[in-house]
Amino acid sequence: MRWSKRLISSLVLSVLAAALADSQSLTLVHKKKYVMGTVFEVVAYHDSPTHASNAIDEAFQEIARLDSIMSNYKSDSDLSRLNRTAHFHAESVSPDLYRVIETSLRYSKLSDGEFDITVGPLVNFWKSVIRGERSRSPGDEANLRKCVGYNKIVLLPPDRIEFRCPSLQIDLGAIGKGYAVDRVVAILRSHGISKALVNAGGSTIYGMGFPPGESAWRVRLRDPSGKNNPEVLLSENSVSTSEQTASSLFGDNQAGHIIDPQNGEPVKTAIAVTVLAQTATDSDALSTTLLLLGPQKGSAVVKGISEAAAIWIAPSGQVETASSGPRISFVREGHPQIARERKADK
Repeated sequence: MRWSKRLISSLVLSVLAAALADSQSLTLVHKKKYVMGTVFEVVAYHDSPTHASNAIDEAFQEIARLDSIMSNYKSDSDLSRLNRTAHFHAESVSPDLYRVIETSLRYSKLSDGEFDITVGPLVNFWKSVIRGERSRSPGDEANLRKCVGYNKIVLLPPDRIEFRCPSLQIDLGAIGKGYAVDRVVAILRSHGISKALVNAGGSTIYGMGFPPGESAWRVRLRDPSGKNNPEVLLSENSVSTSEQTASSLFGDNQAGHIIDPQNGEPVKTAIAVTVLAQTATDSDALSTTLLLLGPQKGSAVVKGISEAAAIWIAPSGQVETASSGPRISFVREGHPQIARERKADK
C-alpha cells in the first residue's frame, strides 16, 4: 500500500492539533525513521521528553533488528537464509521469525489458503516482469505455483521450520510491519509510556491509550472514492489498510504487490480494505486476507474474530462493512454516522 506524503503528514498534524489544548503536564515527542522500506513514526506523550525520546529510539532500533531478521531483500537476513536452506531440512530460527510464520499459518488456515506467505517466488517473478527484466511466461508461472501452499511449511516447536517443496520461499510483506508495530508498542510500554500513536507508513497504525483531552486517537481511513470520509477511534487497538498497487490493476504488463495464491497472478481489484483488530500483527494480516476474500466471505471471518471490524470501499463509493464489536464511522457534514454492517453468511 503506497500512501502520499500529504496524507501521512495530515494524519500526524491532525493528531498534534487535537491534543494541544490539554498538554500542559505532558510533553509531546514526535520522531520518525525510514526502515523496512517505509517511514515509521511515533507520537508519544510523557512528562519527560528525554525519556520518551530515548524510548522511541530504542523502539526504532528494534524495528531495524526485525528488518535484519524478516527482510527478503537482505541476503544475510534470517528469512533469506531460511529460504535458501530449509528445503527438506529443518532449520532453527529466531523466536520472532518462528512467531510470525506461526501466526501467518493461522491466517492461512482461517482463510482456506487465501492468505499465504509461500507466494514469495511469484512475488519475485512479477516484480521482475514489471521491471522489464523478464517476459511473462505461463510455463514459468506454472513451475513456481507448484510450491505455493502453506501446508508445505512444517513447524517443529519450539524453533525449527522445514519446507516440503524444493523451490518454496516465504514472503512476510503482508504481516511483518504489523509485527514490528506491536514490538514498538511493547517497548514503549516497558518504558512507562501509555499515550502514543505508532504509524508504519500509514498502512498500519496502533493507538496506545489516548492523547490529552481526548478519549481516543481519531484516524481517517483510506477511501478511494473520496465520498465517504470513514474514520475510527483507536485506543489499545490497531488499524491496517490493504490496496493493490494502482498501476497494476488492469495493465497486461504491470504487476502488483498482492498476489492471489489461487491463480498465481496479481489481484485485480481497485477496492481498499481497512481492518481494525486488537494487535497490529492481526490487522496487518487481516487486511490482506480480506482483500483477497472479498466482503461476502470476509464478513464471516471478521465476525469470528474478537473485537475486529472491516470496511471494503470501491472507487465508485460502494461500501461493505463487518464487525464483531468496533465501530467504523462516516463523517458527513460534521456529524459522524455509524457504518451499516453486512450480515455474515450462514
